[in-house]
Amino acid sequence: MFRNKFRALKITFLTLFYNSHFSADYVFDTLIQPAFWCVDTFTSIVGPLFVLLVTFLTMSVIFIAFWVGVPYYLEHKSFLLTSGLVLFGLYLMLNVIFNYWMALTTSPGLPPKDKILTEVSSICKKCISPKPPRTHHCSVCNRCVLKMDHHCPWLNNCVGHFNHRYFFLYMLYMVIGCLFLMAFGAEVLYDEIFLREEYLRPEPGLFSISRRTMIFYESFFTTSCFLCLGALLLWHAKLIHRGQTSVEAHINASETKRLAELGKVYVNPYNFGPWHNWYLFLGLINGRGLRYVLLPSRHLPPRDGLTWDTVYASGISWTFGPHS
Repeated sequence: MFRNKFRALKITFLTLFYNSHFSADYVFDTLIQPAFWCVDTFTSIVGPLFVLLVTFLTMSVIFIAFWVGVPYYLEHKSFLLTSGLVLFGLYLMLNVIFNYWMALTTSPGLPPKDKILTEVSSICKKCISPKPPRTHHCSVCNRCVLKMDHHCPWLNNCVGHFNHRYFFLYMLYMVIGCLFLMAFGAEVLYDEIFLREEYLRPEPGLFSISRRTMIFYESFFTTSCFLCLGALLLWHAKLIHRGQTSVEAHINASETKRLAELGKVYVNPYNFGPWHNWYLFLGLINGRGLRYVLLPSRHLPPRDGLTWDTVYASGISWTFGPHS
């Protein structure tokens, strides 16, 4: 009798708490949630500090380039060469500042709450609201973001549909700028290490910071930024080349594996081919040319982030390529 009651109690318990998705992965995901919460909360708190840090480091590197580099080239090189380098440096600086500011202050795009969505791929289980295609939830911002790529703590902002291009171009011009300073600052660094004798004498009036300290500071941060940001730039370039975001890269990889087990081939509906993927991402459609990339531009990306052109149905007016 006792055994029957225990069996009945066991059946009742399993009926109430049974979960068909229960597995080791399910348990791990449940237990790891507090850690995710801590990381998300920390990221949201330190975001503004990261923005200030990026601003300070960038401005200090630019300042040293003008304070030390320009006088060196005026002393040892021709005025024409120095003028050309200064103008090119100002061009890079303008693009770095513009694209960083736009990526920082531009909303990545949010699904409208007062508009009936005609195309909805799913319902966000955290927002409990419709999710348009390519939209994903940011746990740091606690909101859904159109064509979300990732949350960037250095921007204190999500990278999504309306600011993804600014984010990528900021990285591109920043890496080019670092390479520019490394290439034309190598001679200054060599001269400071091997040729100058009084390199430890502080510069008067500049908080007693020596010329050599400033050059080493400049060399360290430009090299570090070139390597770290350069690697991130290549990763995002690879994603853009394939017509996907960071989030979609994981989803597409899972779908490719799942369909392969069924003997099918997964097709990314947003992959128009390498060149056309770049045209779309940079907004080089509807007659826009390269000047919209080489010069600061606030042109909007194609579509509104709610509906998308696909390889199955597209109304894009290509500026370049065989379909232009």
